[in-house]
Amino acid sequence: MITKLNLFFFSFLLLSFLNVDMSAARGLKANKENPFTPKAYLIRYWNQQTNQNSPKSPFLIFKASPLNAVETASYEKLAAQNTLSSVLPTFCSSAKLFCFPDLSPSLEKHDGEASFHVYNTAKNFTNYGTGALGTANSFKNYSDDGESDPVDSFRRYSRDAVGQDDKFNSYATSSNIADQSFNTYGTKTTGGTGEFKNYAAEVNVPDLRFTSYSDATNGREQSFKAYSLNTNSGNQSFTSYGKNGNAADNEFVGYSTNSNVIESDFKRYGETGNGANDTFVSYGNNGNVPENKFQSYGDGGNGAVDNFISYNKESNVGDNTFKSYAKNSNGAEVNFKNYEEDFNPVSHSFNGYGEKGAKAQQIGFKKYGPNRDFKVYAKDGVTFSSYSKKTTSETETESEKKESGKSVNKWVEPGKFFRESMLKEGSVMPMPDIKDKMPERSFLPRTIVSKLPFSSSKMSAMKRIFHAIDNSTMERIMKDALKDCERTPSPGETKRCVASAEDMIDFATSVLGRDVALRTTESVKGSKQDILMGSVKGINGGKVTKSVSCHQSLFPYLLYYCHSVPKVRVYEADILDSKTKAKINHGVAICHLDTSSWSPTHGAFLALGSSPGKIEVCHWIFENDLTWTIADH
Repeated sequence: MITKLNLFFFSFLLLSFLNVDMSAARGLKANKENPFTPKAYLIRYWNQQTNQNSPKSPFLIFKASPLNAVETASYEKLAAQNTLSSVLPTFCSSAKLFCFPDLSPSLEKHDGEASFHVYNTAKNFTNYGTGALGTANSFKNYSDDGESDPVDSFRRYSRDAVGQDDKFNSYATSSNIADQSFNTYGTKTTGGTGEFKNYAAEVNVPDLRFTSYSDATNGREQSFKAYSLNTNSGNQSFTSYGKNGNAADNEFVGYSTNSNVIESDFKRYGETGNGANDTFVSYGNNGNVPENKFQSYGDGGNGAVDNFISYNKESNVGDNTFKSYAKNSNGAEVNFKNYEEDFNPVSHSFNGYGEKGAKAQQIGFKKYGPNRDFKVYAKDGVTFSSYSKKTTSETETESEKKESGKSVNKWVEPGKFFRESMLKEGSVMPMPDIKDKMPERSFLPRTIVSKLPFSSSKMSAMKRIFHAIDNSTMERIMKDALKDCERTPSPGETKRCVASAEDMIDFATSVLGRDVALRTTESVKGSKQDILMGSVKGINGGKVTKSVSCHQSLFPYLLYYCHSVPKVRVYEADILDSKTKAKINHGVAICHLDTSSWSPTHGAFLALGSSPGKIEVCHWIFENDLTWTIADH
């Protein structure tokens, strides 16, 4: 019979075997924390790797894996056996990871009209509406209300339909990561309309793919209004869109307006179409670093009319490529009106534009501005009206305006970057939106993450684990993260990507020593409003100091890009309401004193003026980002 004494002796031996010091065990018991969980291990690891006076961070402990001891051991074994993918949904849920859900069964047997209002479940609309006659489907507020990761597949949707109307209104609005695939949508349809209005507006990372959309249609109208409005860092792909179509009307109004770093790829759009009518009105206006690629757009088309009105107006930097646009076409009419009003130079390249087309084609550039490169374009039928090209003196004038700070703050949120002089008591300044817009995730235990592949050379294995198909959003997310992690450090930079809290502690202490403190802004209060600076404290007495800043990367499990750069000062400040003067937050800011290696198009210089190496730049530590410094005692 097991006595209480024997049970206590067995427990003591077990704790000793696991290298758990008794004081830590007592503390965990007082907090009702199981001593064998990843969170408990993290607390012990913190105590072992840092000085006793280093304050433990509730922030970091909260990010520890929620797995229990049994789950950790089970998933660790599966990871070692390369079979973790077999339990991915359960693993993602238990470990609090970001994974796209597997699509539900196809709705291909659906008959009749349907209305999907305030609908959030991932769906597979394969063969949905195929062969329908005179029906209407409405997707209103679909995947709306901030749904984190709406995933939907519209494959062969409405194929061979006659007179079918499809409306996507406020679809996936305000979501974080929208993954939508329209493959052979509306193929061989006759008549009807397809309307995308407020589609994917205010999405953080949209990935929208239209492959063979409306291929071989007859007399169908497509409208994209306010599509991808106010989005951030995404990708739109239109491959073989409207190919072989007849008398198809496509209208893009307010497409990607106010978007940030959006890439749109129109490949073989309208190829060999007949009587196409495409209108791009206010396309990409006020965009920051837009990239638009029109490759073989309208190639081999007959009697097409394309209008680009106020295209990329007041956009910043960016790149537009028209390759083999309208090549081999017959009777094409292309009008570029007011295609010239960039805020900062946007590159535009026309290679093989209108080449080998019939004499009947007309391509007109009216009020078309500078920074345009025309290579091998048609010699006949192309007119340039009011074409302007800046002189050297005009370019210098623009540079001087930028240096003086005029005509800035256009695409960079007010308060995102500021000068060090603003960090003093009594200053009033705008606070940017510091809310974390990434999906909520946790670290994986080091014992699991150490057994998972993480390199570009092992992308196939990574895709298999997380069920990422070729050219999917998940594949792109992982590739983007790896690109940042594997890039060569900047001059003076020490960097490392960390996927466990223990790895982050190791990196911070390798740079700063064992006497460290983790600092982050207390909350998001004050965001998007004017704030008043209260008491301001410079870390290390306000002197130049070492720090390790860690920024989240989008990845299935919690991944931080941590780096240390030279010549910084770190501050903590009480943030007050500018009207009531009541304390609403406690912020952490970092000031980079050496910006000489930064890009001239960095958002800080757009917001503040000047150029690399001429000014210092400060910014707040946003929600769920952090910086490590030497501890204050």
